[in-house]
Amino acid sequence: MPTSPPADLDAQVDAALREDIGSGDVTAALVPAAQQVRGRLVTREDAILCGRPWAEAIFTRLDPQVRMTWRAADGEPVTAGAVVFEIAGPARAILTGERTALNFLQLLSATATVTRRFVDAVAGTECRILDTRKTLPGLRSAQKYAVRCGGGDNHRMGLYDRVLIKENHIAAAGSIAGAIATARRTAPGIAVEVEVESLAELEQALAAAPDIIMLDDFSLEDMRAAVARNRAAGRRARLEASGSVALEAVRAIAETGVDYVSVGSLTKHVHAIDLSMRLEFGAG
Repeated sequence: MPTSPPADLDAQVDAALREDIGSGDVTAALVPAAQQVRGRLVTREDAILCGRPWAEAIFTRLDPQVRMTWRAADGEPVTAGAVVFEIAGPARAILTGERTALNFLQLLSATATVTRRFVDAVAGTECRILDTRKTLPGLRSAQKYAVRCGGGDNHRMGLYDRVLIKENHIAAAGSIAGAIATARRTAPGIAVEVEVESLAELEQALAAAPDIIMLDDFSLEDMRAAVARNRAAGRRARLEASGSVALEAVRAIAETGVDYVSVGSLTKHVHAIDLSMRLEFGAG
């Protein structure tokens, strides 16, 4: 479970409100300034909730008098028809912030929900589900927070916090061993991961002892062989399976003995959770 929302949450909220409001909400201006409203957010489908800090920040920015009462916390399941939160306060602020708040909640809950499905699918194994860098621009930290809400783990945040050596890097360096040696020299103290596409490349990687070896599009048989060879070598690296992993296949992959399965669809193929805000005017 996440310990705290990302440090750039405020910047994300500010950008989203600026994008939506622009020079001013000309529709909300039709509502009398003193008008009060109350309402509730309902989910129309089962989900893992995520995005509460973003929704709170949005309404606080627009008017500190807006009051929210939550019925679930980030990372908790909500069932179809359940009330997610109740809200009350100045109508203009609530109407202005409604869409932006729901955009964050439906997106992040979607990522948390699909992550939980993958996590549940590998339950009982020692394999962990990882995300990737296939995220929406400007919202990477938010989506990675959502992955943690769903019980998954984060891969590298960006290009700066882990070396990930792929085919083109290997070609430029001349060899897997050369690429790993250069990485150790130029980025001391940072984890080094290398992608391999065959058992022959796995042997080269094991000899160079990176921290993690990514098995790209390996068959189940080759994954099991890779796990066996890594164990025979004294577990020189952790093994990560990767390559268009479907929910239906992830259990079998985890049972090969790999340490991680990275799943780009957690953040890339987002199916927004269906949420509905219902408001009642004239009540404080």
